[in-house]
Amino acid sequence: MQKEILVVDDEPQMLIAIHETLRRQGYGITTAGSAREALCRLREKYFHLVVTDMRMPEMTGLDLLKKIKGSTPQTPVVLLTAYGTIQSAVDAMKQGAFDYLLKPFSSEALESVARRALGSQPERDDGATYEIVTQDPAFSAVLERARQAAAITATVLIEAESGTGKELLARMIHQGSPRASAPFVAVNCAALPENLLESELFGFERGAFTGASTSKPGKFELAHRGTLLLDEIGEMAPLLQAKLLRVLQEREVDRIGGKEPVRIDVRVIATTNRDLALLVRDGGFREDLYYRLNVIRLGIPPLRQRSDDIPLLADFFCGRYARAFGKPGIKCSAAALEKLSRQPWPGNVRELENAIQRAVALADGTVIGPEDLMIAGSSAPPAPVPTAGTTVRDMERQLIQRTLAETGGNRTQAARLLGISLRTLRNKLHEFGLQDRQAKFAQPKFPTYAGNLG
Repeated sequence: MQKEILVVDDEPQMLIAIHETLRRQGYGITTAGSAREALCRLREKYFHLVVTDMRMPEMTGLDLLKKIKGSTPQTPVVLLTAYGTIQSAVDAMKQGAFDYLLKPFSSEALESVARRALGSQPERDDGATYEIVTQDPAFSAVLERARQAAAITATVLIEAESGTGKELLARMIHQGSPRASAPFVAVNCAALPENLLESELFGFERGAFTGASTSKPGKFELAHRGTLLLDEIGEMAPLLQAKLLRVLQEREVDRIGGKEPVRIDVRVIATTNRDLALLVRDGGFREDLYYRLNVIRLGIPPLRQRSDDIPLLADFFCGRYARAFGKPGIKCSAAALEKLSRQPWPGNVRELENAIQRAVALADGTVIGPEDLMIAGSSAPPAPVPTAGTTVRDMERQLIQRTLAETGGNRTQAARLLGISLRTLRNKLHEFGLQDRQAKFAQPKFPTYAGNLG
């Protein structure tokens, strides 16, 4: 199968050069002159790799990277920059970039990074294996229940902290099921606004609303006879919860603007990093939908509760990224493993993976020492000390700013540290006028969250 690559650059000559270099290697190439155009192309088809310039007007390559990782986290992204420094490489990699190239670069360097990126990516649901590494008895028991659940078509609810591997577990269930040869379609319910999520899930007919120039099937239709993953289901708006409940009950969807329902055969797996039972009690989630989803419940222990897995995972990720970066033989020293084992890992396996990825990418030799890990403990930042005349609103704003700064601008982790939902955090950012100041929250340090696990 031909690999499809999306190339994004606002300089036409650079776009042509990259296009021709990669086309000669047998790849299918699509180009975009801006990040916004790239997002349109990404909605039209699947790409195995995205190569994007760092500095572009309106939306930067880093902004595009964040959006890609929010919708298709398995897609590798390579960033191009004429302003490359070690810090820019770190900034890109902490957001989940596969690698970066400093302009001007040779055609050989571009071809090499493309081969490595495409070689590190598993094929999409066509016999790929989704490996979960553990020796923890509790997690092993969860995996056994997941294997049993794979054989039937019941709805599965996976409740676990961010970064524990919820999507990986969902893909394992799909792969082990009779539906393995059919599509696996993932939707991040927290990444899309309510109106867009509705059209993404249920589809729409031509002319249903302004801009609907063609009909589009929704994710339920695209997952027909396969599996649909509803990631972060706890962030779904109440109106959509009611529509989702009807789809699960009737096994049919109504496209926006459609005249008659479309029958579907889909196995649903829902994931959340929140306690849905508590949300139901507080009125934030429909009780009837909760029971419809909670047929088979699986919980993944956080990494801090299975510390014996840390050396095992570190070795696994060392091997993965040593192969991906062309640096065979890299291992963690005993002192590095001891440092890793002492970490609280609030970002769980995702955070650990990213720490190892950084260390392997930037390592000079074949042994990773404690100083190469560049990690620090993470906890909720202390609340600002009030002074006379400080209002509760000011205190709340300062705490949100400090938390976002501490997490490198990562809203999901900030919401968890603050003890609020992602939707509540978004509303607060809008209320305080902080939506357009995300860049100011990033600090010149490594955050405790990044990577590409669910």
